Amino acid sequence: MSVLEWIATLLGIACVALAAWRSVWTFPTGIASVALLGVVVFEARLYSDALLQLFFVAANVYGWRNWASTRAAMGEVVVTHLTPRARGAWLAAIVAAAALWGLAMHRFTDASYPWWDAAIAAASVVAQLLMAQRRVENWWLWIAVDLASIPLYLVKGLMLFAFLYLVYLVIAVAGLLAWQRVGQRVRRRAA
Repeated sequence: MSVLEWIATLLGIACVALAAWRSVWTFPTGIASVALLGVVVFEARLYSDALLQLFFVAANVYGWRNWASTRAAMGEVVVTHLTPRARGAWLAAIVAAAALWGLAMHRFTDASYPWWDAAIAAASVVAQLLMAQRRVENWWLWIAVDLASIPLYLVKGLMLFAFLYLVYLVIAVAGLLAWQRVGQRVRRRAA
């Protein structure tokens, strides 16, 4: 395991923990983590994952601005829920994107596990967007991503990243519970 893997891992843990606590500092920490992670997974020929890390840089900038403006206006980072219809639309988007991206990676690259990698990438994109929008449902997707990523990284011999995603899984469950409590408190205040 390289020094780069270790640094990306530690920054990744800090990033997810900061998100669970609704700290705006999750975003600059996330930018550093995903940039380093991108280099490692590209070298492992997980190209969907590498491209995903580029997306995460942009999504972290978007989320940073969104959370900072919400905190400035409301005094805290307020969380909300998706409507059932929006949940269905996001799920359909994940399935379509995973199918199309998996096909492209399978046909046009030498990617390892192109379908598995593409499904994780598609769900991760939606989870990151939902996190940037402060939607509680992002945590359900992160839990699914973590559960799918752990065995993929084990198969690829990226043991530290597999451990990282196990830690992410624990933090994602804690984040879900914390955000659900905050969401309930916000709904009670609005009622």
